[in-house]
Amino acid sequence: MPEQDFVLHAQLAADCFALGDAPLCRLLLINDAQYPWFVLVPRRIGVREIYQLDSADQLQLQRESVYLGRSLMQVFGGDKLNIAALGNVVPQLHVHHIVRKTDDAAWPAPVWGRHPAQPYTVQARAQRIEQVRTALGDWLRPD
Repeated sequence: MPEQDFVLHAQLAADCFALGDAPLCRLLLINDAQYPWFVLVPRRIGVREIYQLDSADQLQLQRESVYLGRSLMQVFGGDKLNIAALGNVVPQLHVHHIVRKTDDAAWPAPVWGRHPAQPYTVQARAQRIEQVRTALGDWLRPD
């Protein structure tokens, strides 16, 4: 199906803010100010797993993940970058990128379900989005 028919899963839409589109993926910010937590969602219809992407899209997803991860670590100075494609709740393929620090709220455990989300204030969200958009430059088309 054509990319213009792509629809973001309702749970992701409810939990995230869209920052824009990379060549393959939509970039989202999870609404939890405890962590710099971003999600790449390939704009492909009906894809649940990475292996379901064609070879070119698999390589592009890898490129986008590496570029995003490197940029996030430079901006936020993390101790570890957690990257995961779980999909147990949201079946649409999406890849989490979470900058972790040894003094964050959940360290060293996974962030999922550890603490209730702390939604961003309008100002903090705008600042975080601006930091990332500036770091990513022209790679990201604004949403």
